[in-house]
Amino acid sequence: MSLFSTLPKVDHAQVVAAITAAELRTSGEIRVLVAREKAPDPVASAKWHFERLGMTKTRHRNGVLIFLSPASRTFAVIGDTAVHEKCGDAFWRLLAAAMESHFKKGDFTAGLVHGIERAGALLAEHFPRSPEDRNELPNRVEET
Repeated sequence: MSLFSTLPKVDHAQVVAAITAAELRTSGEIRVLVAREKAPDPVASAKWHFERLGMTKTRHRNGVLIFLSPASRTFAVIGDTAVHEKCGDAFWRLLAAAMESHFKKGDFTAGLVHGIERAGALLAEHFPRSPEDRNELPNRVEET
């Protein structure tokens, strides 16, 4: 999807707060990555970063990565195997479309927060938090 007319300005504190709030309801893990490199195929790039960030090593294989590449004006949202089994392609298409509407207006923080909240709700529905759950991955906006 080509949609960034300028480099995105992201309120990291607001995005991290959304990740933290979403993960309080689920055993799932949500990460956000803003890449400096061009990503003509954002899904392939997201999958590569998903592996690099250790997201395939979560206990329940229920991580979600939101990947932005301002240099190529693309983004992708992907989930690990257990997440994808529960939601399928339709969920990702709807989520991406909703995020894209915010991005087109230049509100990258709102788009990311919306994506995090929707992904968090899906994770909470299928992977509810239990007392023994722990945060397996850092809650921050990654930049490469």
